[in-house]
Amino acid sequence: MRHTSIGLAVLAAAALAGCSTAPEKGAVASASSEAAPTPTACPPGPPADAKCWRGRDSAGAHYLIAMPANWNNVLVVHAHGGPALGEPKVERADEDIHRWAIHVKAGYAYAASVFRQGGVAVRAAGEDTERVRQIFVQHIAKPRRTILHGQSWGANVAAKLAEKYAAPDSKPTYDAVLLTSGVLGGGSASYAFRLDLRVIYQYLCNNHPKPDEPQYPLWMGLPEDSKLTRQELDARVQACLGRGVRTPEQQRKVKTIVDVLKIPEGSIGAHLNWATWHFQDIAYKRTARRNPFTNVDVVYKGSDDDAALNKGVLRYAADPEGVKRFAEDTDLTGRIGVPVIALHAIGDPTAFIELQSALKRSMEAGGSSQWLVQAYTNHREHSYLADPIYPTALAALLEWVDAGKKPSAASIAERCSASEATFGPGCQFATTYQPAPLAARIAPRPGI
Repeated sequence: MRHTSIGLAVLAAAALAGCSTAPEKGAVASASSEAAPTPTACPPGPPADAKCWRGRDSAGAHYLIAMPANWNNVLVVHAHGGPALGEPKVERADEDIHRWAIHVKAGYAYAASVFRQGGVAVRAAGEDTERVRQIFVQHIAKPRRTILHGQSWGANVAAKLAEKYAAPDSKPTYDAVLLTSGVLGGGSASYAFRLDLRVIYQYLCNNHPKPDEPQYPLWMGLPEDSKLTRQELDARVQACLGRGVRTPEQQRKVKTIVDVLKIPEGSIGAHLNWATWHFQDIAYKRTARRNPFTNVDVVYKGSDDDAALNKGVLRYAADPEGVKRFAEDTDLTGRIGVPVIALHAIGDPTAFIELQSALKRSMEAGGSSQWLVQAYTNHREHSYLADPIYPTALAALLEWVDAGKKPSAASIAERCSASEATFGPGCQFATTYQPAPLAARIAPRPGI
């Protein structure tokens, strides 16, 4: 394994840290303030000859680092999806490296934080992600290049982090960014349809909450002290919408949700869960009980009686302070000054493909559109596309950084086809596809 000594820049940072007051909890301090990770046996996923390290950083976040025997001197810093709720568990690190072992198999070092807190906290997760990069550089090795990879909600984390550490006209900490299956419309826009789901589901089912339970605004997800379990919510959904063989009335309700919200039938339960417990986290921990969502003037279309639906659903106005707080943590400025490749499945049932239009719009607004390449595949998956896709994107980013050769969707597809001999089949790129605006998927309202 290759080790490096502490460079002059790190020594200078350490000297400055010794003269300053201690950073607030969670802030990204200099790498010298972080303890060295502990060598450990690698969990399942990486090659047998890879080396791994574990640790818990100064803010309390667990992390895992992996390095292949044939390291190519490039580090991939990974921001995982979610967000998970509750107390973070060290086991999450094992789950992530198992899913993303392809990075290590392709010769890249890998470093990922579990994040120090559960919940919808984008900036905090970004701080933890930057901290694990510093730990790698300080205690493991100094990479030739560093690529930031964000998956799903972690793509929001990575994009926000890149706006801070790879902004235009700055000396970037990260050389390139890979965003996969990204939730990239900003918090209120990306999650707005889940408020629509809550109000339409309640209009159709009237059991979340039930009439004899305490009533609350649905944008809150649940009352703060609610004891509702996921199993209990699933039972309510099954009672209303059925499962498998449905009655004509149950099928009508399912069809209404699918046709109005344009979500797959199989993802209704998952989105309703997120619109319950994630909304609860947002309301009570992120926006001080202020509503960041609106459906006041939204016109719902696609049911068998749109007039009755629009008259019957509950309506909520966003609180400007709630919008502001949520936007400060989740919304993008689009100011990224290094190469960015965004990959997305056209049939993604969780993060709609139209979110890529929102990403493009934000980078155009930030004056950074020249740094963005978007490519789409014919998969219908969210969590993982196919093994050859990710090494292909990383190699294209490195060529862009090192040789100035900006890729295209077509060149990425061509490179992926060639990589199938090494990493197996699964590319499925749609090189001419362009997503519709986000308003084509989510009923229009301010911000969409």
